[in-house]
Amino acid sequence: MKKVLLLTFVIGVCFSFQGYSQFDIKGKLKSQANNRINDRIDQGIDKGLNKIEEGVGSVFKKQESEKSSEEEVESPQNDQGSDSKGDGQESEKDSVTKPQVKIESSTKYDFVAGDKILFFEDFSQDAIGDFPALWTTEGSGEVRTVKGFSGNWLLPTSDENVYCLMKDLVLPKNFIFEFDVIDTPENEDWEHCGFYMTFFNSQEEFLDDRLFPGKEGFHITFSDETTEAQGFREEETFTASNSQIAPLRLNELNHVIVWVQDRRIRIYHDGQKVIDGPSSLPSNATYNRFRISLWGHHGRPFFSNLKITTAAPDTRSKLLTEGKLISYGIFFDSGKDIVKPESWGALNDIAKVLKENPAIKVKIVGHTDSDGNDALNLDLSKRRAASVKNELVKNFGIDGSLLETDGKGETQPISPNATPEGKAQNRRVEFIKL
Repeated sequence: MKKVLLLTFVIGVCFSFQGYSQFDIKGKLKSQANNRINDRIDQGIDKGLNKIEEGVGSVFKKQESEKSSEEEVESPQNDQGSDSKGDGQESEKDSVTKPQVKIESSTKYDFVAGDKILFFEDFSQDAIGDFPALWTTEGSGEVRTVKGFSGNWLLPTSDENVYCLMKDLVLPKNFIFEFDVIDTPENEDWEHCGFYMTFFNSQEEFLDDRLFPGKEGFHITFSDETTEAQGFREEETFTASNSQIAPLRLNELNHVIVWVQDRRIRIYHDGQKVIDGPSSLPSNATYNRFRISLWGHHGRPFFSNLKITTAAPDTRSKLLTEGKLISYGIFFDSGKDIVKPESWGALNDIAKVLKENPAIKVKIVGHTDSDGNDALNLDLSKRRAASVKNELVKNFGIDGSLLETDGKGETQPISPNATPEGKAQNRRVEFIKL
């Protein structure tokens, strides 16, 4: 009898555990389902496809039926001085931008932009869906808008072709080249993307698709893994500089700076100096051609705001002797008055002159292009000038009593606002000796 009771008890306990186990399995299934959903969300974020907080949305998924001219512009990109849609305009993206990096923590941005813009291209004069007028290719490409970023962007769509600028640049030995790029995987299975940029000297046709074209030049490889720069002259190549520091961030806006000083090339990205190659380029070279190519890189890069300026102006002479210095090396987010970390080199250069000449008083004046609301542009230019003063006082130890500020908005252009280059010339900060 005891054995029967014991058996009955054991069976009852087993059924109880079975019931509990069934209940627990349901809970686990629910948990697993939630985990799978969260995992999918995490994976989407990792691939840059769910950039909700940045307003980018899912524009980077390749849509089979997408129309090249129907991508909506919602918010501005980062730009120096102002953006092509007007300096005084702010948008939804402004309210969700990442915390500002302190300027003193980005001293590796030691370049100083020159006081003259040699070239600027933002494709604002090209119709959406058309190939840009100043460029040529044997392949295909078109100008698009990109959801989440303002302005027009060039999208090369042929991997095996080059995209050449049909304008003689005639660049000096020393210059600074800047551009914005959003590099996106064309297929979710392709993990790595990249592209090539080449400056070279050639009197022949623009469409030279050799790896090392023309008489001399340099070739840069950008990807989400590495950056590499190598110069060449005739059949001779020079020391290649390679770095895995701060590679391209996929599906995000990347602002890249290339500083050329004769044989030396320095490349900056993401708050860091990526490459410093002291002997990577041919000596005494000149360049009059520029091209972009995608050879073998799986991706869909969007390019805009390509700018070339003279390098390293004589700050002391400009300010002390001529009485005015124009700076294109002080950067702001579009529609904002916060000085960006890339401005460190220009501000440090000015601070040195002021410290060496403590009796000098200077007025800082902000200027914008003519896009956007006049009153907003005027107010923004004043706030930016005040922000520059604050940086010089706070982070470079300049006596604030020696600095005055003002803003002129769009009222004092130094170039016609009819072209992208003209607008870029007008977006500036001036330092005037009092």
